[in-house]
Amino acid sequence: MLHLRIITPGERAEDVVTTLREVAGTYNLIVLPGAAREPEGDVVLCDVARETGDDVVHALRELGVDSFGSISVENIDLTVSYGADRAEEEAPGDSADAVLWDQLAETIHEESTLSVTYLAFMTLATTLAACGVVLDNAVLIVGAMAIGPDFGPLAGVSVAVVERRRRLVLRCLICLLVGFAAAIALTVLFSLGMDAAGLFHESQLTGRRPTTEFIVSPDVFSLIVGILAGIAGTLSLTSAKSGALVGVAISVTTIPAAANAAVALSYGNYNQTLASSEQLLLNLVAIAAAGILTLLAQKWLWRLRKRNGATAPKR
Repeated sequence: MLHLRIITPGERAEDVVTTLREVAGTYNLIVLPGAAREPEGDVVLCDVARETGDDVVHALRELGVDSFGSISVENIDLTVSYGADRAEEEAPGDSADAVLWDQLAETIHEESTLSVTYLAFMTLATTLAACGVVLDNAVLIVGAMAIGPDFGPLAGVSVAVVERRRRLVLRCLICLLVGFAAAIALTVLFSLGMDAAGLFHESQLTGRRPTTEFIVSPDVFSLIVGILAGIAGTLSLTSAKSGALVGVAISVTTIPAAANAAVALSYGNYNQTLASSEQLLLNLVAIAAAGILTLLAQKWLWRLRKRNGATAPKR
């Protein structure tokens, strides 16, 4: 279930309470008159089933609560109450299929912030992958994939397109472009330094690399893997199963492709630079497109269930 904390002016509190009571799956409804100081007003607390969480937030925003007060939503890990169980059973649909669009947009906004930390992780992941492609070491490649933060803004593009938020689309694209550009540029310098120290050699890049040669060989499987990863990553975000994101991160070739492009560029190997760039672009487009289609499918299926009466209270 979800826990809501709502602050509203006293004269509007009754409208808020009425709205909450009309939504199935609401329980533990508490009103604290005059308890809020900033902003001033009444505090309304309640628990709602995740299935109706998006409807509740939408209804409260229709009342203008987000303008003259505030709405806070938290996940509840455990509720021991027969009444709460009954309220959750009365809520339509299944909690695993419910998407909280405002919460998703907020998560994406944080994940697509062009910060020093984001750039640091992008650079660390790309330089680590550079070591992996030169040494043909799968462990380093997997490690680099796991710490790469690029899926956040990629998912943000999908959410922004579906929700028609142009500013968020631009924000996520800038985050991706600047992040990869900075990581590749710094990895080129890293590669030149490693070469000067005698730790990298061009023959390691151009020689036989059975473990990592797929990076410079974009094909139909690159597209398929990118699509599957995009679907899995989007579902992990919308269903709050963040653990699945690790599997998504180590299944696509974005960070290794950027790393290979950087190392190849440092040696003036433009054929590998181009092939790696194609691999990178193919994966980025596949993930974003799959994310958009997944979100659209989730919206359509949820509306279809409501229209067909499939979201009747669970027994």
